[in-house]
Amino acid sequence: MARIKPQALLLQSKKKKGPSRTSAATIVMYTLIVAVMAFFLFATYRHWSRRSMLQTDAGEGESLFAGQKKSDFAKYALIHTTKGMITAELHKDSSSEVVDEFIDLCGKGHFNGMQLIQVVKNFFIHGSKVERQETTEEWTSRVKSYAHLDTSLKHEAFMIGTSKAKHEVGGFDIFITTAPIPDLSEKVLVFGRVIRGEDVVQIEEVDTDNHYRPKTVVEITGITVKQNL
Repeated sequence: MARIKPQALLLQSKKKKGPSRTSAATIVMYTLIVAVMAFFLFATYRHWSRRSMLQTDAGEGESLFAGQKKSDFAKYALIHTTKGMITAELHKDSSSEVVDEFIDLCGKGHFNGMQLIQVVKNFFIHGSKVERQETTEEWTSRVKSYAHLDTSLKHEAFMIGTSKAKHEVGGFDIFITTAPIPDLSEKVLVFGRVIRGEDVVQIEEVDTDNHYRPKTVVEITGITVKQNL
């Protein structure tokens, strides 16, 4: 058996103790893992940073508009009827509480399907979900005395309002005048006026019975409130 020389043994020992080489594929794999982890950490940081900013902006927005009324954000009402559309300007300055209630009910669909139950020619149109015959009788009984009142007390035609007794029964109803009516404020809370669609307001041309009820159904299909036209 041949003997291994001492120098050969020394070389073999150094080769065994030397560090093992890392392959290129292993280096690439670890590099990719580190890159992916760094990407996810950065994405997580961006997500929570943006969320914090949005919450801050929302809080500032709520504090900015806190205390402001709905009437500050809606100036017009588009009243859709089976006879066409009527555009009304809302009087938020003089009737802000009534306008706020009106806007709130529009959003809840209160006026959808509301019928015009009383139509008095050259006087007014009344829309309500509950018919109150005494309302028409009381108004028409006073029309003759209006001619003797001072004309300065008259409201212009095409005003829009709701009955002061609306909360007693039937909820929020709608009156639209088709002629100047003196002392209108005694019976109605005026909160706007028609600025477009006056021809549509001439719904009073429809045939009515002896109690001023339209013989054909005329109704409000919906009301949309807008900031600008």
